[in-house]
Amino acid sequence: MEKEENQSTTLADENQDTAKQPEKSEETLAEENKQKTDPELKEEIKELTPEEKIAELEDKVARTFAEMENQRRRFEKEKEDAFEYGGYSFAKEALNLIDNLDRSKHVLESDDKLKETEALKKILEHLEIIKKDLISIFEKNNIKPIDSLNKKLDPNFHQAMMEIEDDTKEPGTIIQEIQKGFTIKDRLLRPSLVGVSKKTTVKKEKTEENQENNGNK
Repeated sequence: MEKEENQSTTLADENQDTAKQPEKSEETLAEENKQKTDPELKEEIKELTPEEKIAELEDKVARTFAEMENQRRRFEKEKEDAFEYGGYSFAKEALNLIDNLDRSKHVLESDDKLKETEALKKILEHLEIIKKDLISIFEKNNIKPIDSLNKKLDPNFHQAMMEIEDDTKEPGTIIQEIQKGFTIKDRLLRPSLVGVSKKTTVKKEKTEENQENNGNK
């Protein structure tokens, strides 16, 4: 009798525990079944074979070496640029010396008291010698003046500041150099400031007027 009562009590307790557990919804059950059958999860759970692990490691090593090689090339390029163009800013500032010599020369030549005097000639000669020495020092350091006069305008080396009427030259030809430009090795240090030729407009207007007059006659 006692055994039967104990068994009855145990069954009753189990039924009671089962009753206490909330019933799972259909959506929850479907989600659980999906997780159990999802091939991606199975793939993650699946352990890689030795061959697959080796292939994965080889790919990582190859990527690492490629990245290291790219970094090495960038470092070499930066080192070369620093060696070749490290004095770029200094060279650009040094060009002001040549500009000041040209300005001084122009001021002296425009002075009415000094015109056609021996003192002026000697001063101009000395200024020209200093300018040539400076340009020679620049050229030894691969800083060279840009050849501009009678050349076609090149936006890579020249900057047009004005247009000058001149029928003897093709339009766009440099006929005046306002400020000399320079290059350092294969780079532009500063562009030449120039004046370029253009066709005269007066002759065109006169020609049009003559044609109109002839037509009226």
